[in-house]
Amino acid sequence: MELTERTHLATATKPTATKPTATAAAPDAPTRATGTKDADGMAVASFILGLLGLLVLNVFLGPIAIALASVALWRGTARRGRAFLGLGLGIADLLVLVAFMQFDSTVSWNF
Repeated sequence: MELTERTHLATATKPTATKPTATAAAPDAPTRATGTKDADGMAVASFILGLLGLLVLNVFLGPIAIALASVALWRGTARRGRAFLGLGLGIADLLVLVAFMQFDSTVSWNF
């Protein structure tokens, strides 16, 4: 039997009409793994921005770190510790800003 005959016989025995299943996801729909990866990335980003915010631009980076950490925790990140550190560092950014504002009596601070 030749290769073309075997493939023709194999395709002839398969049913031609298939019903779409209810569990089939759309090709563009994000999966659970993608959402977890996004949340993990947000947790890491909040940690890095919180650390960076202790040195520069804490008025901007602190709230961003808080928001990213909150969203990462809400989405169920696997890196909960990193998200909590980002949340704490974001809050610390704002506390450092308030402390330096009280010390300098200005809206910003410098060395």
